Amino acid sequence: MPNCKFDNPAVCDARHIKELETLSEIARTLSVKSQQEEVLLEIIDVLEQRHDVQRVTIMLLTIDGHELRVEAVKDQKVQRAEGKAYRRGEGITGHVLETGQPRIVPLVADEPRFKGRLHNRTNEPLSFICVPITVDSETVGTLSADCAAQGMPALDELLRFLSIVATIVASDVSSRRIARMEREALESENESLRNAMMEKFRPGNMIGNSSLMEEVYARIHQVAPTDTTVLIRGESGTGKELVAAAIHYSSARAKKPFVKLNCAALNENLLESELFGHEKGAFTGALQARIGRAQEAEGGTLFLDEIGDFSPAIQVKLLRVLQERTYERVGSNETRHANLRIIAATNSDLESAILKNRFRQDLFYRINVFPIHLPPLRARRNDILLLTNHFIKKYAEKMGVTIRRIGTPAINMLMAYHWPGNVRELENSIEYAVLMGKEDGVIHGHDLPPTLQTPVAIAATGSSQGTLKARVGMLERDLIVDSLKRHKGTVTAAARELGITERMVRYKIKNLDIDYETLFKKRRRKKTEK
Repeated sequence: MPNCKFDNPAVCDARHIKELETLSEIARTLSVKSQQEEVLLEIIDVLEQRHDVQRVTIMLLTIDGHELRVEAVKDQKVQRAEGKAYRRGEGITGHVLETGQPRIVPLVADEPRFKGRLHNRTNEPLSFICVPITVDSETVGTLSADCAAQGMPALDELLRFLSIVATIVASDVSSRRIARMEREALESENESLRNAMMEKFRPGNMIGNSSLMEEVYARIHQVAPTDTTVLIRGESGTGKELVAAAIHYSSARAKKPFVKLNCAALNENLLESELFGHEKGAFTGALQARIGRAQEAEGGTLFLDEIGDFSPAIQVKLLRVLQERTYERVGSNETRHANLRIIAATNSDLESAILKNRFRQDLFYRINVFPIHLPPLRARRNDILLLTNHFIKKYAEKMGVTIRRIGTPAINMLMAYHWPGNVRELENSIEYAVLMGKEDGVIHGHDLPPTLQTPVAIAATGSSQGTLKARVGMLERDLIVDSLKRHKGTVTAAARELGITERMVRYKIKNLDIDYETLFKKRRRKKTEK
């Protein structure tokens, strides 16, 4: 049995039993209560009921570390009172904060440093005990209590017990502090990422200044501030997800989730579970309940890509979400309400699907409230160079290489290609070209992917149609043009660099149909003026 300052062992036994019961109840409170204030009030209630103490008060340090403020007390008037705080060294409580040492005031009326700022006390003889709440050797708060005036042995025992309770409170405060710091860090990171996403996906950052894209920008600007359902139509790879993100991050829902679901990637059963969620045991393999994308997007935007691949059964349930804003999880009868905006996208011919009874007409009308048509890349060729320069910069930075420019033959090949994969294919092609052209910092025609090495594209470089001869001619043309550009059109210098004669360079310029006048007309004009 621990040392006891009382001579009577029976008194010691009864006291220790009561203390153990109190600590046990405090431990149960910590295991079942979630809110810090609720936990602390429960601890105060246990102390005041099981021990002869009153006006138990828990104070914690403010964020700036300057003063103590009431965190938990049963008297709600004290809890709500303004300006009831203690600074370091102020009164008994402030002294405990400053020194980190507990204090006993045997008789409150005889202690000149006792402030009595929080509670209204009567003239009855009272003792006061205040112990520090310490986390990692730092005092972050205090636990104090009044009791009937008594001798020092009893007060010392009470001090010892309250110090144990303060240690338990400190452990709980520490874990909550760590959790709060992690949560704040996560919220800060999420806010930074959200700001980055808003910057990345705002319409002003979409690449392209063709008239067709100007129409798309106008449509985005027109519909973004509303909650209107949008249907984005266009070929695969045109950037439908980018448009959906631009609408979301330009809307009032920008600070809420933007959730994406590719409907073509899942079968009917998995799609329903992915969309609406499921309960534990709803189907084989459902080992635990799971929220769906609809619930995940609560308050924000749900982007349904390839909506034309929805099965008839899922179409019915989606129609209900659009009409009534309600749904049920798989395996549940509980109706849930959906506060979200739906943006759908498809590259399918929905009108033909309706005629073939593969897509519901009423669902089509529900999602086709505000259609946006994205043009294919071949219809906006003026944007190819803008997109190319954007992707060159992006992947050069990503790979840590320097790409000074893209050669004229490569530009001609990009412009001649028909781009069946649209912007996505162009991006992949430029990533490949940056990787291939990183040695000399120039993207040549032969650095482009094999899919672009077509007769039509090669012909655009000025080379002949034969496969081997065309490739050799393309390489020669590329090397000569690049050398001439480096030497500002000086044929002699280019010939010296290439290791051939000046006459041969001039022959190649003519034979490979290099437009010397256009490429170097500024230099030629200066020479003429001189």
